[in-house]
Amino acid sequence: MSLPILETPKYTVIIPSTKKSVEYRPYLVKEEKILMLAMESEDEKQMITAVKDIIRACTFEKLNPEDLTTVDLEYVFLKLRSKSVGEISTVTLKCQNAECTGSVSAQIELESIEPTSTGAGVSNRIQLTDKVGMTLRPMTVRSLSRLGVESKSKSEQVTALVISSIESIFDENGTYRAEDHTVEELSAFVDSLSTPHLQKIQAYVESLPRLTKDLEYTCPTCKVKHKITLAGLQSFFA
Repeated sequence: MSLPILETPKYTVIIPSTKKSVEYRPYLVKEEKILMLAMESEDEKQMITAVKDIIRACTFEKLNPEDLTTVDLEYVFLKLRSKSVGEISTVTLKCQNAECTGSVSAQIELESIEPTSTGAGVSNRIQLTDKVGMTLRPMTVRSLSRLGVESKSKSEQVTALVISSIESIFDENGTYRAEDHTVEELSAFVDSLSTPHLQKIQAYVESLPRLTKDLEYTCPTCKVKHKITLAGLQSFFA
């Protein structure tokens, strides 16, 4: 006689950028092992791969993580983590005073975290010169994977992140989609931008929704009060 297979509950999540409803299940022990191994490796590329594989499996292959924006990916995984392990995550917050080694534990309600935007009204259309401009878009997992951002140096990452944000470039002769051009061509274009141009791109990127959580705490060692903003998946599970 074969052993019984446990049924898992099903939930739905609304994808922030598309407002599409997707059904999902909690991740199982076998999938949690994959995640734990990736986290222990401290390899960002391995971590992202594990998160993508788990999202794909837990949404019954209905959601392709490559099509998600970075905030979509983080939000969906946060929901998966909440239903799989627990709605409360305990994180360790270190004292911000460089001379102090104190730390404190804090609990975060994962279900309370929603994408927030800090710059409503920032246009995704940037005019670079009288004749040349560009249209930007939220970075997707696919565009970041294409450029291998996680394996690049910090200086290379700046160029890669800008490229991943470009939807199209236009001039008086027409519009050129980023997907139709090589990374080398796009890199040459980005290298021709000025610092004020990069500042405009940065303003757009910073205006996009993010998953953040503001926390206030007092160091038990030096008694200094701190206020920090957690951002990014690893911050919520530290």
